[in-house]
Amino acid sequence: MRAFKSEKTNVEEADRSIYDVKDKVHPSFEVQSGLTEEIVNQISDEKNDPPWMRTFRMKSLQIYNSISAPNWGPSLDDLHMENIVTYVRPDTTMRGKWSEVPDDIKNTFERLGIPQAERKSLAGVGAQYDSEVVYHNISAIAASQGVVYTDMESALTGPYEKMVRKHFMKLVPPSDHKFAALHGAVWSGGSFVYVPPGVSVEIPLQSYFRLNAPGAGQFEHTLIIVDKGAYLHFIEGCSAPKYSVNNLHAGCVELFVGEGARLRYSTIENWSKNMYNLNTKRARVEKDGTIEWVSGSFGSHISYLYPMSILQGERSRMEFTGITFAGGGQNLDTGAKVVHAAPHTTSHISTKSISRDGGISTFRSSVKVTPDAVGSKSSVSCESLMLDDQSRSDTIPAMDIQCDEADVGHEAKIGRISEQAIFYLMSRGISEEDARAFIVGGFAEPVAKELPLEYAVEMNNLIHLEMKGSIG
Repeated sequence: MRAFKSEKTNVEEADRSIYDVKDKVHPSFEVQSGLTEEIVNQISDEKNDPPWMRTFRMKSLQIYNSISAPNWGPSLDDLHMENIVTYVRPDTTMRGKWSEVPDDIKNTFERLGIPQAERKSLAGVGAQYDSEVVYHNISAIAASQGVVYTDMESALTGPYEKMVRKHFMKLVPPSDHKFAALHGAVWSGGSFVYVPPGVSVEIPLQSYFRLNAPGAGQFEHTLIIVDKGAYLHFIEGCSAPKYSVNNLHAGCVELFVGEGARLRYSTIENWSKNMYNLNTKRARVEKDGTIEWVSGSFGSHISYLYPMSILQGERSRMEFTGITFAGGGQNLDTGAKVVHAAPHTTSHISTKSISRDGGISTFRSSVKVTPDAVGSKSSVSCESLMLDDQSRSDTIPAMDIQCDEADVGHEAKIGRISEQAIFYLMSRGISEEDARAFIVGGFAEPVAKELPLEYAVEMNNLIHLEMKGSIG
């Protein structure tokens, strides 16, 4: 084997310098750790829930206590709900002007680039800090089109309550799994979006979720309804500083795509490596509608994340493009699901995963074609790259084909960086560190080009820094 001299850096600090800045924790209110009827009622009181939501929370708690945690993925044995604080309200109320947000919270989001992004290229921004949305704003242009973009609590008690009640946790019922039930019991924060028929929102909307408190959970709920013939691009980002205790993220995303409508949902999850990320995302697509997922998973200690699309209307379609980067101490179990429930529906799933320094990356896909889905087509492609002999990558596809007139395909590739390619680049004067980064960057490029600009830059920087620290 060749022996190379190369720079060894502290990847953890270099990679997460802007994310690991911790604000002083001074909440105006927080519940005790654990999960009890008293705690759920406290949250309901703090949120001023309508009676139906209080009832919903209590039923969700009953379901949570009656079902078991999943035992087929990464171990959750070290996640103890009795140590998790499920509601932390920051010492501020929601603001509509950025200048009114408290300085410490504002400085955190400034470091993450949220206000700059809003000024440059966003039609609206929501910012959540711990359990509450602290800032929400929508551009005059989007508002004039009748677009509704607000926090979930305002939607729940305002003029859109009937719409919220009709759709809330209908795609992801609390009975779906244990952490969906947990979400139903303690959810707080998140965004509500409604795009009227025929309206095209040309500039994206964005929500950013920041979890600052150690030992806390974040349970935001995102509900998006894109009506007939409308278009929306929604961007979601998440981060948290690293602590020596476990944090938990069990959010929920429900997307309703109307007839002939199109929704592009881009998300980057860059949680710290003490985070359990147990998020649930699901879309329902009507006739001739389209859902496009762009997903990046770069953080957390443990992840269970499988965005699901239900192609309910004829000729509806889904595209999923995702990338996962698992480093040391990370076990990221990710993928996508699709249900073809109508004729001539189409889906394409394309993912990349990278594992290094003993990281574990698992790709799971689920394709179901119902008897009614005549003429449907689905293709699944996953590629995995392992950067050393300590890392692991697995592919676990599932297919349930109940219709003879369907075209379904799956391909998977797993491998390591070619030593010959590294040698060739080094012979052209490129360092080994940069050679590896170039190769990994090229591997990830098909996903990076689908990401919003700021997240593509972030991903490329992450790859370079991770590769810089992986040699020597």
